[in-house]
Amino acid sequence: MFQFVLTEKNDDFCCLFIFISSFMEIKITLPDGAQRNYPKGVTAMEIALSISEGLARNVLSAKVNGKVQDASLPINEDAEFALLTWKDDEGKQTYWHSSAHLLAEAIEALYPGVKLAIGPPIANGFYYDIDFLDHKFTSDEFDKVEKKMAELAKANSEFVRSEVSKADALAYFTEKNDPYKLELIEGLEDGQITFYKQGNFTDLCRGPHIPNTSHIKSIKLLSVAGAYWRGNENNKQLTRVYAITFPKKTELDEYLLMVEEAKKRDHRKLGKELEIFTFDDDVGPGLPLWLPNGAAMIEVLEGYAKKTERLAGYERVKTPHIARESMYLKSGHLPYYKDSMFPPMEIDGVNYYLKAMNCPHHHKIFDALPRSYKDLPIRLAEYGTCYRYEQSGELFGLMRVRSLQMNDAHIYCMEKQFEQEFRAVNALYLEYFEKFGIEKYVMRFSKHDPAKLGKKYIDMPELWLKTEAMVKGVLDSMNVNYVEVADEAAFYGPKIDIQVWSAIGREFTLATNQVDFAQAERFNLSFTNEKNEKERPIIIHRAPLSTHERFIGFLLEHYAGNFPVWLAPRQVIVLPISDKYADYAEEVVKFLKKNDIRALIDHRSEKAGKKIRDAEIAKIPYMLIVGEKEQTLNEVSVRRHGGEDLGSMSLQQFAEQIINEARY
Repeated sequence: MFQFVLTEKNDDFCCLFIFISSFMEIKITLPDGAQRNYPKGVTAMEIALSISEGLARNVLSAKVNGKVQDASLPINEDAEFALLTWKDDEGKQTYWHSSAHLLAEAIEALYPGVKLAIGPPIANGFYYDIDFLDHKFTSDEFDKVEKKMAELAKANSEFVRSEVSKADALAYFTEKNDPYKLELIEGLEDGQITFYKQGNFTDLCRGPHIPNTSHIKSIKLLSVAGAYWRGNENNKQLTRVYAITFPKKTELDEYLLMVEEAKKRDHRKLGKELEIFTFDDDVGPGLPLWLPNGAAMIEVLEGYAKKTERLAGYERVKTPHIARESMYLKSGHLPYYKDSMFPPMEIDGVNYYLKAMNCPHHHKIFDALPRSYKDLPIRLAEYGTCYRYEQSGELFGLMRVRSLQMNDAHIYCMEKQFEQEFRAVNALYLEYFEKFGIEKYVMRFSKHDPAKLGKKYIDMPELWLKTEAMVKGVLDSMNVNYVEVADEAAFYGPKIDIQVWSAIGREFTLATNQVDFAQAERFNLSFTNEKNEKERPIIIHRAPLSTHERFIGFLLEHYAGNFPVWLAPRQVIVLPISDKYADYAEEVVKFLKKNDIRALIDHRSEKAGKKIRDAEIAKIPYMLIVGEKEQTLNEVSVRRHGGEDLGSMSLQQFAEQIINEARY
């Protein structure tokens, strides 16, 4: 601290000091737009203390000019600034990242000699991949690990960051005989390596971390699974320990209740119980077989999408499941996505690939006929089957598969039509959200990284800036919920990925809407403009209902299998109270099927109560109970799923009711 006494003799010197001091202060802009000046080198925690001690107690990390960092790191320049607490998603991520280090510390203390790999935060909690050597770690050991973590957390150990040279980092983990850390360090640049230490535990880590372990209160290990090192099935399989932590026990209790509900809604469990889909080893992993109930849902979804798209001016096309290598080289997909494509098949000396995306095929259809500006926009739609080679360890029910049927379309338009077309696609998303009761969503506006042009992205810098500005303009004008994300664009242009949340708050990546300014050039696509000159169209890729696989998986969990009548694979089950009324039950089903109502009969020689209970478990929307009275009066006794008794009504009256209810 400098102190000066102002006199006539030192006036000039004081002016000089004030001038210099202005360079030693930085301007901090808070989330509400308020600005404060602080000394250069101030930390986020010091800023928090200047606002409120209560706030400082809750600070987990800080966001400085868009980057999340430790609350203890100095800030040396003017900054857009936000303090992150448990209420912020990025605060939770910091909290769970630090909890992963605490888990590793506990594991290392309890199982000396284990080899640690990586331990990142995830959407809910964190995991750590560990090589337990000859020991098989099981859920029976969760309790002692949780107790050890709680003991270590109470030590109130600070997370201390240090910058380490590559040589020192290699030396440290060589001494520890930690092969996984050594492999990671080999891939890092010298001068960009950091360690974090809490208590007696040190880990290789970029951070950020919470101030100290005392923030970690409630701890729960969730599950244990196998995971190949670096996701490569040729590497050793490690033990992945999943866990979650919270600042309060009540929050942990609420989360565990949600997990139990999520287990009931697991699409893999419901898919089996409701006879929607299955997998078979002889067919192959990641290749779902749709059972009749699943096929019925697919037909309904396709019918709904086709009707919606027809009214929106789309035309339907069909494309083959394979194509020559030359087409995927021309499109640029092969160099970028080869690892996600199945190996080629050689036919007549030419390599063919299973179709991994519909886009190039649609471009060829556009190019099959001469196009005029009067024809545009042209909207080509297809439920095309594609094949992606997902790693075995990444396959997950219907969510990650190798065969997928995509609600795909490509729009070819003039630049002046782009805003209207892009807006219409986003409006279609919102219409679908309302139809399926999706209340929470966010559109992730993915942009390019200028430093990766020519590598990860097409090297057309001016077009990147132009199209990203166009997309942002549409999003802003529609006032939709969106966030901007750097370095996640498609290789040929900016895109929007749609994140949705199910009824119990689980997040899904559902749909995409992409701008393409490269493919028209690659395929020499053109139309004749008003000046009778050739011009390139702008291409919009869109898939609002994702794939049948992912979307039906989402719907199973969202509705817990209790589908609305229009979507239910089996809308009505007829329950004769004895075999004497089986013929009448057949007449009822025949009548309903003639009216396009999906109906079946329970022919079993069981009591009516048993049949009703089983129909409830099968989540069939309507049960029609038929006996002597119903047969005599040509009626049905109607019961709705959930127990509501609607009484007797004529068969015609019931059919009209369900037809109205099942309209989409």
